[in-house]
Amino acid sequence: MGTPPAKTGAHGAGWAELALGVGGFGIGTGEFVTMGLLPQMAQQLHVSVPEAGHVISAYALGVVIGAPLIAVLAARWPRRRLLLALMACFALGNVASALAPGFLSLAAFRFVTALPHGAYFGVASLVVASLVPPKERGRAVGRMMLGLTGATLAGVPLADGLGQWLGWRAAFALVAALGALTCLLVALWVPFQPGNAKASPVSELGALRRPQVLLTLAVGAVGFGGVFSVFSYITPTMTEVAGLPERWMPAVLAVFGAGMILGNLGGSWLADRALMPAIGGLLLWSVLVSLAFVAAAPHRWLALPGVLLIGTGMALVPALQIRLMDVAEDAQTLAAALNHSAFNVANALGAWLGGLAVSAGLGWAATGWVGALLAAGGLAIFAVSAGAARRTALAGERA
Repeated sequence: MGTPPAKTGAHGAGWAELALGVGGFGIGTGEFVTMGLLPQMAQQLHVSVPEAGHVISAYALGVVIGAPLIAVLAARWPRRRLLLALMACFALGNVASALAPGFLSLAAFRFVTALPHGAYFGVASLVVASLVPPKERGRAVGRMMLGLTGATLAGVPLADGLGQWLGWRAAFALVAALGALTCLLVALWVPFQPGNAKASPVSELGALRRPQVLLTLAVGAVGFGGVFSVFSYITPTMTEVAGLPERWMPAVLAVFGAGMILGNLGGSWLADRALMPAIGGLLLWSVLVSLAFVAAAPHRWLALPGVLLIGTGMALVPALQIRLMDVAEDAQTLAAALNHSAFNVANALGAWLGGLAVSAGLGWAATGWVGALLAAGGLAIFAVSAGAARRTALAGERA
């Protein structure tokens, strides 16, 4: 393995994106494989499957808490050193998860493992965006995020298969190895970047006083919830509404993953061309594809294209990441990390509201209606944000 150019230029940036993308691949694999291994974990840890599901909640809570906490406390750190520390913590957390003696310890280790999640993606986004011209930031972030979206196609099936063969602990051991590999690649290929010498907890937390930062985070927390409303219940929707055999579910999940990759690439391309129109247009797209999913779900051969389109909702992620960079001013680290906390809030909100719709007797396909409402809510918040930005710009021109 040769050492590539380290500092600037498209070639050096590409190596850094690859190194950081491997970390995203590991994080995505570790986060999503747990869902497929829950029955096995429940059996071995002597708890029910719903109780075992608390390890997923523990991970999500760790992401939400860890992102702002680490961003505030470590904003002065050189970025490569911070990335190495975050990924080392992630790798060790997965080693501990693989060795957990019982359910409570496993839940605690999953919480600790998740703490670096949001901060890693936030800092990685800042690094790759800084290595390319300003008009290419969205695509750079999108390429780095391919690791996360690619995990749904390759990493999760690989780890799940290993877990089914050797036991769930082997899956976490594999994820730990991916974390260790990322540490090596980051050390080799990510150029040194100093931290913000002027940063402090007070200055970083100042981002939370900026209305545009809060509004952008709210767009993600609400608008992206529609994707998770559908995805959280995709198995019963496909088997009970579309009538697909359960053995087709790996293919269904692969279709969703393909949609995420397409959305990630398309959304990052659009973000570089016209950021604000891209965000508004992608939210409207999410409304439309959620409504289309309701109509497509009862038809076997329309359901799969519907799943693909739902996955393209991932397009919103790089666009909102770039928007946060633009409005965060001197609190870049916190704002970038909080983007991923917002998406985990979207995960919880979408799954909760989708479950309420199903419990109310509206049927599994009703998660599409919930998704459309959440995307519309995100679009309304974005309209407020865009209007406020327009008024501020006009006031600046008149001054």
